Amino acid sequence: MDNLKIYLDKDINKDLIKNKRIAVIGFGSQGYGQSMNLKDSGCDVILGLRSGGNSDKKAKNYGFTTMPIAEAVKCADIVQILIPDELQAEVYKQEILPNLRAGQYLMFSHGFNIHFKKIVAPENVNVIMVAPKGPGHTVRSEYEAGKGVPSLIAIYQDVTGDSKEIALSYASAIGAGRAGIIETTFKEETETDLFGEQTVICGGVSALIKTGFETLVEAGYSPYMAYFEVLHEMKLIVDLINQGGLADMRYSISNTAEYGDMTRGPKIIDNNVKNSMKEVLKDIQSGKFADEFLTEMQSGAKKFQQLREENRAHQIEKVGEEIRSSFIWSNKKIIDRNKN
Repeated sequence: MDNLKIYLDKDINKDLIKNKRIAVIGFGSQGYGQSMNLKDSGCDVILGLRSGGNSDKKAKNYGFTTMPIAEAVKCADIVQILIPDELQAEVYKQEILPNLRAGQYLMFSHGFNIHFKKIVAPENVNVIMVAPKGPGHTVRSEYEAGKGVPSLIAIYQDVTGDSKEIALSYASAIGAGRAGIIETTFKEETETDLFGEQTVICGGVSALIKTGFETLVEAGYSPYMAYFEVLHEMKLIVDLINQGGLADMRYSISNTAEYGDMTRGPKIIDNNVKNSMKEVLKDIQSGKFADEFLTEMQSGAKKFQQLREENRAHQIEKVGEEIRSSFIWSNKKIIDRNKN
């Protein structure tokens, strides 16, 4: 196992990024979170957006200077591309590539398009990544709380010789230096990120929760009890795991729960599941998933929208909405879709 090197603010030249003009392309979750943090850290930030669009209006309400993407690229030192993966290649081809100049820093927060060669950068620009390991709204809320979201950095092309220092300084400015920054590669970040999303933290957890809910309801139990047992308590358990690993979680739960965890868990997540995970990983590594996703999005996303509608209509969503609106607990909303 390689030695783990974690960079913190004390290891970083925090002023380096303040000498660069940063063009953030996009004002979605990550665009909002990163640009707000950069501004509060004293950085020179402009936003490249479609004039008059919803994102343009939201960004202006926060006091940002906005301009068309091509113009933003021309006047920036760093171009941070934070629009959806499926849109990046076309926007890059039409509006970013023709306006790049030697020595600029082309930045991403996910290696998808660079690693799968949907975007091929000129040899005379730096290509770097700063990838917060959390949604953009959390990047913002943690920063506002005086904390930060851990981030990854990676260097793909380093023509000016200072790309790592720039990446670290940028990561510090969005709050990551408060939590910890780790260096990786575009390949490793892309493939492990997709795998984690699909098999564990999004796809795996969502399917596990829904299947557990359905099993209890089909057996005649109250859907409200099922919701509490398989969904609501998930956050409480994950918070323990996040802070102290599986060991802390098992220390906190009852002996009954711990015994059930260790004896029954492997019956649910067995070798068949592991083999399925290997197949998913193979599709990621080969580029099959990337091509499938981009084809789906570029052909109208009909299957994608159908899946969204089916999942929104699931009983667990209706039960959850009723419960969340009826009970009182700490539930400060991080996301306001009208503002961020």
